[in-house]
Amino acid sequence: MSGRPRRAPTPAVVIDVSIGDLAWGDGAALEALVARTVQAAITVVPLHPAPGAELSVLFTDDRQMRALNGRWRNKDAPTNVLSFPAPLPGGGVLGDIVLARETVAAEAAAEGKTIDAHVAHLVLHGFLHLFGFDHGTAAAAARMEATERRVLAALGIPDPYDGD
Repeated sequence: MSGRPRRAPTPAVVIDVSIGDLAWGDGAALEALVARTVQAAITVVPLHPAPGAELSVLFTDDRQMRALNGRWRNKDAPTNVLSFPAPLPGGGVLGDIVLARETVAAEAAAEGKTIDAHVAHLVLHGFLHLFGFDHGTAAAAARMEATERRVLAALGIPDPYDGD
């Protein structure tokens, strides 16, 4: 992993942002985007992480994401985002979120979205998974998507499911 982890505090969460693929660009801008997204989720949903809870976000490439997806989900392909909840819910560590640059960029281009809007959506999606949100059933998916829409609207980001 290249780049030094950055810490982005929100009132309730300390976020460690690591840039594993320098092609992601401006780490400070990514850090700010993650912090705004997490703060919006905490406020809008609302979510109640323990004070000072820690979140790790890694911005990597498709090669590393493919390895992670293979190891943890038995899928030999990259994916856009993975979430790894902490083993002890409610503790001082929330978990990890990983995003793959090439996949995220390709999806954003194909869907006519900005990279920032798509990254915010995926960070939010991963963050909600850390709090037990899921999309394994139609009802759970509808709940999660409705929550994502509300939080993204608060950030001024268009509905990511519009046109689905």
